[in-house]
Amino acid sequence: MSFFQRKPKGHPAASPLRARFAVTVAEHLDANPAVTRVATDTAQIYYYPDFLTPAQCATLMAMIDANRRPSTLLSDRPDYGFRTSESCDMARWSPDVQPIDESIAALLGIAPEQGETMQGQRYAPGQQFRAHHDYFHESESYWEKVRVHGGQRTWTAMIYLNDVAEGGATWFPQAGIRVAPRQGLLLAWNNMKPDGSPNEMTLHEGMPVVEGTKYVITKWFREGNWVS
Repeated sequence: MSFFQRKPKGHPAASPLRARFAVTVAEHLDANPAVTRVATDTAQIYYYPDFLTPAQCATLMAMIDANRRPSTLLSDRPDYGFRTSESCDMARWSPDVQPIDESIAALLGIAPEQGETMQGQRYAPGQQFRAHHDYFHESESYWEKVRVHGGQRTWTAMIYLNDVAEGGATWFPQAGIRVAPRQGLLLAWNNMKPDGSPNEMTLHEGMPVVEGTKYVITKWFREGNWVS
């Protein structure tokens, strides 16, 4: 699930635990010659071209087509035009999914147990996911539930499974970054600031697809072990 973007109340506290992920994950990514850090001081954002092969992407797209359903929002005040894509939970122990799932965790240097179930998403022409944060807002009613199921989200890893003829870019409006879909490209970012508090600059949008169909998989990581 994801959630409706709301302005948080107050000033979320810093977290030494989450702050540690800002250091350890960056160390893993910076040490990998295939990974490039985006030149911005507003957030930790990285990309890895060709992380998946065309064959792996085709397999995952077929799984998404076979299991897709309307995407949902984690909020008690949903805006039903906010997220118009389709999604599916990827079978974690499938022989086609598990190696990819574990390779993402290994790339970031995060224990697999801290990763949520990988989610597949499909965007047809006109479908979008308006500007939102991936971290949880502690002022929202859902917080008490997610807090005991692994806590706050730290890093996000997203992989584009195909090229898109027009539209469908991932846009970080406050960070000034726009990434066009490219088959196999992995995009990863830290949803927290260096002190472990939520980073508002990670606001991002799945822009409307104009021509073609966009497929992605998304892997979110928690500060603790994720429990479904």
